[in-house]
Amino acid sequence: MENYLYGAAVQGIQSFIFQTNELQDIAGASNLVEEICTKMFDDYGKNGVQGESIVRAAGNIKFLFSKREDCEKAVMEFPKKVMEAAPGITISQAVVKYEEESKFGEYVEELERRLRMQRNMPMPSLTFGFMSMERNRKTGLPAVERDGNDYLDMPTKAKKKKRKDLSEKCFGEQVKAEKYAFDIKNITGNNDWIAVIHADGNGLGKIIETIGHNQKKLQKFSPALDKATEIAAQTAFSIIHSRIEKDKKINKDQIIPIRPVVLGGDDFTVICRASFALEYAEAFIREFEAQALKQTGEKLTCCAGIAFIKSSFPFYYGYNLAEELCSAAKKASKKEAEIRGLDYTPSSLMFHKVQDSFVVDYKLIEKRELTPYKGHSWKCGPYYINKEREEADKDLTGLMTTDVLTNYMEQLAKDDKNVVKSKIRQWMSAMHESPYYAEQLARRAMDVLSDDSKDLFKCITSPAYTIEDENQKEKTMYYPAYDTLSIYSVINQTTK
Repeated sequence: MENYLYGAAVQGIQSFIFQTNELQDIAGASNLVEEICTKMFDDYGKNGVQGESIVRAAGNIKFLFSKREDCEKAVMEFPKKVMEAAPGITISQAVVKYEEESKFGEYVEELERRLRMQRNMPMPSLTFGFMSMERNRKTGLPAVERDGNDYLDMPTKAKKKKRKDLSEKCFGEQVKAEKYAFDIKNITGNNDWIAVIHADGNGLGKIIETIGHNQKKLQKFSPALDKATEIAAQTAFSIIHSRIEKDKKINKDQIIPIRPVVLGGDDFTVICRASFALEYAEAFIREFEAQALKQTGEKLTCCAGIAFIKSSFPFYYGYNLAEELCSAAKKASKKEAEIRGLDYTPSSLMFHKVQDSFVVDYKLIEKRELTPYKGHSWKCGPYYINKEREEADKDLTGLMTTDVLTNYMEQLAKDDKNVVKSKIRQWMSAMHESPYYAEQLARRAMDVLSDDSKDLFKCITSPAYTIEDENQKEKTMYYPAYDTLSIYSVINQTTK
């Protein structure tokens, strides 16, 4: 009996979600994306259809059809259904004949190869229009409906219909729907800084390669990973929930200052108040490791990127930066694992506070903003997470951790440390002129600071670590000063 292994991959998710800065539209877009692999595919994967679901999550669908006509119906109708429900989203599809169960892994590999080919032949968008058409003032897309003084395009109209969103999965039963944030003013706190956090699991590709040849294991793994990510998000929220409830001076209505954007597979993206973003991301990463092992039986770690931006800044650029920071953390963690011979990629995170009026590639940011002088860098990340792991095997000793960074920031927050902050800023300015000039300023600072302030100043202005290039001809020293002051300012600065 011939079976057909069907595969679909969703493209354009991020651009669809972040077309505007309206949190209500972002919430609706997130829900639409969530429904693509679940409710929207139910017409082809349920209701008497003969077949078996393999994967249906995180923008990926794999379904084993027992009848050719059922598979043909999905191929013909599903992309149109998705593009009409979520204009701007596109679908790539592929089908492979499934004849022998023992060759399941080979069929999956061939399916993925065909999907990659289809991604290079995207379907035409439904959002094109004539130049003379009225357009949505915020997205620039052709308008299809008027809403008061606003004009709605097709994607925005679809998003506004979806009030229910990912907050249920992110918060669990701890929060009622009326406490969900639909306005950016509910996200900000004492200042206008917000954070876009993007977290992604490490080592998932290797695990999929291992279990991908086993149909039963792959079927069980996907929902188990979803559950692990969901529990991790809820646990991270529980850790900071009490602090949010106490913050009544800022938020009288007690609206939760967190907007989930993506929550599925090993991906987690949220927009949240800047003051607790580091703690929130760290809590999620810790719990993700624990839950991934518990739910799937596989060892998975996680890296994250945090982009600190002003609330008026385009979310799309904030997300792109967060994704780049996450990728940079992954790359550094993998390299560290290779150097030290670890059998896992250590969990870590990176962050950046956007000071410029626009965001460029992170490598350019590193060169332009984070390099005060040749051989010296403010890019001290990534910051590794599990201190208890360090104490157990000493694998990460000598590298920066979130605990060390948090300790520096908490000490700077004390009332008697204003002079220290001032001296650190002067030293950083001097570093742009010359490290030798900065060293002279540091010596003078040590003469006027108290004993405990001297230790703090020395720790923050000394290199956390030094890395030599591949040819061992040049070395770069990495300082925690910039990151410490950045995280201090987004948490403690008051502008309201």
